[in-house]
Amino acid sequence: MSFTVTTVFTTGITLAESCFQSALDTREAWKGNERGLSMIEHLDGIFETVTFRENLRMRISDMSICENFPDHWHTPMEIIHAKKNWYRIVVDDQTYQLKEGDIAIIRPGTIHALYAPETGSRTIYLADLSFLGGVSNLETMLALLAPVTTITPKGEPDLYRKAGELLSFMEEEYAGSRSFYDMLLYGALIELLGLLGRYAISPSASVGTLGPQSAKYAERFLYVCNYINEHCTEDLSLETIAGIAGFSKYHFTRLFKDFTHTSFYRYLNKKRISHAEQLLINPEYSVTEVALQSGFSSLSAFIRMFKQLKGCTPTEFKRMYSLDCMNRVDGEPAAELPSGK
Repeated sequence: MSFTVTTVFTTGITLAESCFQSALDTREAWKGNERGLSMIEHLDGIFETVTFRENLRMRISDMSICENFPDHWHTPMEIIHAKKNWYRIVVDDQTYQLKEGDIAIIRPGTIHALYAPETGSRTIYLADLSFLGGVSNLETMLALLAPVTTITPKGEPDLYRKAGELLSFMEEEYAGSRSFYDMLLYGALIELLGLLGRYAISPSASVGTLGPQSAKYAERFLYVCNYINEHCTEDLSLETIAGIAGFSKYHFTRLFKDFTHTSFYRYLNKKRISHAEQLLINPEYSVTEVALQSGFSSLSAFIRMFKQLKGCTPTEFKRMYSLDCMNRVDGEPAAELPSGK
């Protein structure tokens, strides 16, 4: 049983299934309930607004219909467990084909499309991780994961078995909604995240995420990523961080990308944008003030990076947050805003 990033097809894949093709022709919102029906309720461009139960930042849905989802992204982490038949995830030019029983983890903020067979079923878990902000190494663990990580029954039997048990437990608790079920759900989620992080840095695991050199220096890079997370609003240079890690600039650049799947500066900018999002929801801060307090040297650089990473401008983000607040005043459920990738 393995925990691997498995790319099965590329953009040259034949779209034979009529159901597979249908999602390419629409970006309209879908409506549905929590069991068996479509789960995208609103798309603003390609950003999906995710709603949750009151006082719970998790949603679990059993889906058994042929429903496809075009390119979209959302801030909650997504877990897909293919129960019957295959399921397909497309990210950029890579296609991940899940076989029956496979589990996939989609990293928060990943633009992806989903395609289903004409018959089959799968369980989809959406979890907002922002409430886990105080959990040590959470952001670093997410950086270790590829955009899509698959857990399959070939190579890591303990991980596959444990992940399956945790997901089944979460599904049962969510459906039962008994006393303190939210605490049990969060506990199981944290345990699953911890297992993913541990396997991701294990040189002996069939994870396919770290090269041998990065796995060797995993603890050092965990420290470096945590340092960047805590000091992202400061003037951090590649040379400074490489020195903290104890590598030359060129060696550090290669190892850091192997470890986080992104460049140092892109990682730093993502953390700055995440910090900026928390400031933007405060009406007392102007966009210019947010830019300066988030580590950007100019307003234009901030707007450009925000647009690149989030698909909207800082001003548009403020507007979406204001509309969400108005909806809550009107009694509608709170929506998940673009709060970090």
